[in-house]
Amino acid sequence: MKKEWKWGTENDYYVRTAGWSPPGDHPVGCGMILHVKDGKLVGVEGDEEHPINNGRLCIRCLSLPEYVHHPQRIIYPMKRAGERGENKWIRITWDEALDTIEKRTKEIIAKYGSESIVVFQGTGREATQHSYALASAVFKTPNAVYAQSGWSCYGPRLAVDAFVFGGGYPEIDYAAMFEDRYDNPNYRVPEYIVLWGKSPLASNPDGFYGHSLIDMYKRGAKFITVDPRVNWLATRSEYHLQLRPGTDAAMALGWLNVIINEDLVDHDFVDNWTIGFDELAKRVQEYPPERVAEITWVPAETIKAAARAFAKARSAGIQWGLAIDAQPNGVQAAHAIICLLALTGNIDVPGGNILGPSHSLLGNWRFNEAGAELSEELRNKRIGQEYPGVLMTCPTAHPDSILDTLETDKPYPLRMAFISSSNFMAPTCSAQPKRWYKAMKEKMEFVVATDIFMNPTINACADIFLPVATFAEKDAIVFPHFGRNTQVMSAINKALTVGEAKSDLEITRLLGLRLNPSFWKEQTDAEFFTDRLADGDSGITFEMLREMGAYAPPNEYRKYEKGKLRPDGEPGFRTVTGFIELCSSLYPNFDEDPLPYFVEPPYSPVSTPELFEKYPLIMTSGARRFSSFHSEHRQIKSLRAIDPWPEIEIHPDTAAAYGIKNGDWVEVENMFGSARLKAKVTPIVHPKVVMCSHGWWYPEQDGAEPNLYGVWKSNINNLIPHKHVGKIGYGAPYKCMICRIRKADGVGIEY
Repeated sequence: MKKEWKWGTENDYYVRTAGWSPPGDHPVGCGMILHVKDGKLVGVEGDEEHPINNGRLCIRCLSLPEYVHHPQRIIYPMKRAGERGENKWIRITWDEALDTIEKRTKEIIAKYGSESIVVFQGTGREATQHSYALASAVFKTPNAVYAQSGWSCYGPRLAVDAFVFGGGYPEIDYAAMFEDRYDNPNYRVPEYIVLWGKSPLASNPDGFYGHSLIDMYKRGAKFITVDPRVNWLATRSEYHLQLRPGTDAAMALGWLNVIINEDLVDHDFVDNWTIGFDELAKRVQEYPPERVAEITWVPAETIKAAARAFAKARSAGIQWGLAIDAQPNGVQAAHAIICLLALTGNIDVPGGNILGPSHSLLGNWRFNEAGAELSEELRNKRIGQEYPGVLMTCPTAHPDSILDTLETDKPYPLRMAFISSSNFMAPTCSAQPKRWYKAMKEKMEFVVATDIFMNPTINACADIFLPVATFAEKDAIVFPHFGRNTQVMSAINKALTVGEAKSDLEITRLLGLRLNPSFWKEQTDAEFFTDRLADGDSGITFEMLREMGAYAPPNEYRKYEKGKLRPDGEPGFRTVTGFIELCSSLYPNFDEDPLPYFVEPPYSPVSTPELFEKYPLIMTSGARRFSSFHSEHRQIKSLRAIDPWPEIEIHPDTAAAYGIKNGDWVEVENMFGSARLKAKVTPIVHPKVVMCSHGWWYPEQDGAEPNLYGVWKSNINNLIPHKHVGKIGYGAPYKCMICRIRKADGVGIEY
């Protein structure tokens, strides 16, 4: 890449950088060039020399100037000037904000103990890298939490990876580690790529650059899509398995049945690197394709054909996404998907699912600091002890247990919150959000929040607002999969300063220097990242990375053969047994079946037939859009023009039966709540399925209570029950609830 990272004149210059967040997205690291003139960001273009995106950018990046300089953006610290929920705030200095936080924190710790503080983190943003240290190394609380029921985003996949695979997220091989990418002689284009509950073109999930699928497609890769909806990639797929939402585990077990019974197994890999094959082979006999067809609504012949194509491929990989996490049976589905990769030998090989470098460079910092400053007594007070599997794999409290504790004060009261870049009352995160709202309002004595814009959660609950810098306004490093599979990392180079906004890291450090000064240094963000890089063996500093633009850590295939996955240097995987565990040795410790299995969603045509008569449709939600990231971007005019309203996708036959036309406002409801969305009549969903947009609130509406920017009006999470999680504690029915619909009375959201 070009060595120059900044050029031009003092008042008219360009900066080479890479994107993370905010504005929100996953840590993809798309390279871009920012044009700053007279202190304003006036242009964004893709960096053609960046090895991953090669100059291509999505609309969210291109709209960055509109986001950075939006008139509603908050760029100074604020404190509440009235009662919570009144939407009355006044500007204060950083010193006053920090003085107030320090004083109130010490008062609350003296009265209730530091465990009474809870740090709420959001999803995807860079703040997630620092929230664990913010909790344990600043406030000295064990209670960091992502407030989504069952931690139904990424966490379940990571847990299964850790339990049966040894950790290190297995990502599809898109040649990211090679300077010459797809032309490298050691690389092999996957013959088949399975997209299982994932839409990478819109989501760029967890750091995977979605458009690389198109690159591989052009080079001969074929797709298999497993998804309840027909998306753009499904129309280009050799096979599309349009399954009933929440039945992914049954589908994966059906594939395993075909692969084992037709002896399409890579016996060399299975014999040498896995354990539990005989037990798994016995289990899958319970799931012949004909039974799986009845469960999933996908024809048995299609199931067989897709399984055979995948197993017979010279190389193949699977991307499984949030749809697996967002169901109570998701841990078992993920286990079965890992078994599919293992049985076909597509682990850490060219064109399969590859593992990250043996050193994680920066990712370990996130977890190493999670408990470093906590006493054993405090660590044992982490909320959610009833879910040891969650606490073992994630340095967080259990989200459902946090709500229970807020409502009951058991096992102890929670009285202070730090909301770190999260709008968890919006329909992105918390189930039954009105319960969270009520509990936060009643129980929290002091709340601090960081973000870019005011949002419903902050206006309802917070007392102090700290403004966050966008990635255009800070130095940082972006690395895919939060360090678990860092094939390429890029420098985020500060291009300008807007108001008094500070990076998440700087805010964490400023608070740490006041509340736990023995742990924190007086240093810049760039110096912090140089220290973190020094913890690995890359030999580079942040300044070197800044000049490089992007850096691919040394990596290689088949690391399990060379002792490069285990800390003891022995061949194998970082599990209890040293093997990929087709039959888990850890699950019995959690009173869980060691083998994957299918269980019906808690509310479904099978598990609750009487209720299904009353609520005869299956609701899925959360499909990604190019114009937004969860609940972000609603106030960005150019992006809102693309997707102006929340939508409910309804099959034409279903819409006709309910007298609903395209563009009508529709009320979707069940026994837990309701939401209002606009009808999109389309054949891409099954007649018994509706898909509802998530993350909707209305920044243009009144922000004061009771409206709170219309947060309740189109909030799909009103329909999601609290604590209907999987046995280990992961997964909740965000994507497989029952509902009914009707044409809405009145004028849509203005009711």
